[in-house]
Amino acid sequence: MNAPHVAVADLKKHVGHEVTVKGWLYNRRAKGKIAFLILRDGTAHVQAVAVKSEMGEASFALCARLPQESSLIATGLVRADERSPGGVELALRSLDVVGEAQADYPIQIQDVVPDVGFLMKNRHLWLRSKKQAALLRVRSEVIRAIRDFFDSRGFVLVDSPILTPAACEGTSTLFGVQYFDEQAYLTQSGQLYAEAAAMALGKVYCFGPTFRAEKSKTRKHLTEFWMVEPEVAFLELDGLMELMEEFVTHLVRQVLERRAEDLKVLERDLAPLERVQPPFPRLHYEEALERIRKEGVEIPWGEDFGAPHEEALMKGFDRPALVHRFPAAVKAFYMQPDPKDPRYALACDLLAPEGYGELIGGSQRIHDLAFLEKRLEEHKLPREAFEWYLDLRRYGTVPHSGFGLGVERTVAWITGCDHIRECVPFPRMLYKIYP
Repeated sequence: MNAPHVAVADLKKHVGHEVTVKGWLYNRRAKGKIAFLILRDGTAHVQAVAVKSEMGEASFALCARLPQESSLIATGLVRADERSPGGVELALRSLDVVGEAQADYPIQIQDVVPDVGFLMKNRHLWLRSKKQAALLRVRSEVIRAIRDFFDSRGFVLVDSPILTPAACEGTSTLFGVQYFDEQAYLTQSGQLYAEAAAMALGKVYCFGPTFRAEKSKTRKHLTEFWMVEPEVAFLELDGLMELMEEFVTHLVRQVLERRAEDLKVLERDLAPLERVQPPFPRLHYEEALERIRKEGVEIPWGEDFGAPHEEALMKGFDRPALVHRFPAAVKAFYMQPDPKDPRYALACDLLAPEGYGELIGGSQRIHDLAFLEKRLEEHKLPREAFEWYLDLRRYGTVPHSGFGLGVERTVAWITGCDHIRECVPFPRMLYKIYP
């Protein structure tokens, strides 16, 4: 009877049994008549121990010379060993080579880490390293947690188009595309389409890639990133902030529960994540300004927050904070003004601690037809491209709200990663589109 194929992450369930592992050679070392092979299969790493007297001369010689990243089928007995990765090791019985790698694998396991430019050029191979693979598994868990949260609360997933006829978040960061004989753009956000779907279905979310032609080279910017955008009919700002708070708490809790081993690989301090519990601090823009200035960072009234302002504001907070009612003049055309003081928009940002800044931006949307028409004119947006959006106010308008959460920024914060370029498989940045 053939030994069953088992994922490395599941080997602890098979102690005392013979199994087959299919994967790649991550590292090896030979010492006399024993060879130690670190195998990876995408779920985790395991040490396989080859003993010359048990495997035979030819098979043992293979273990001692195979190049890094050779693909293998390894069969052996699973033994408990708390010193080994995952708490088990594999006592090899046989080893079959599927594809022997060339000996010049560019990213060697070594004390001197190659520079980031080299690693990004070889991103297709860098993904195989322990930390990069752990980051992508956490990313996958964040995406699963996003879907779990909304699906379990009665939201309907509605796919929004990637090609759009007009701007959503301002005209200065659009990627233009020739669409037959018309000008089109890569989407900056699915929000406007989610609003239409919310008027049909009540509670919806869209989830997909978005694009910003912003010439920024910071650790928080990508030109292509993934964003989830819920939109809810009859929801106003206070309810929206509650939704943000519940959502982020859920994401962190699920990653802590399901990806603890990956967070360990990433050497993430879990204490700040364990403190992510509601209620989150809530600050009016004016209160936020005061706190920023007390930290010695100057900012005039009416300015939106940049990274230095967010970092200054979050000092002293051990969990995310909600900043609401930003000046309407610096926010998007569709945001509802505060009826108590129209200088402010009913907008809210959720900021993460530890220097990670904005994860979510959201607002209550304008639901009055005449006022939305005025805002389009003020922002010099082409009315003909927004007639369908105005129809949402002509036929059954209601107060409604929504937000957008950037997946890569969220993964960076949860994992403690310095740069969001490592939080997406193949990042797109200013002047970087290879591979």
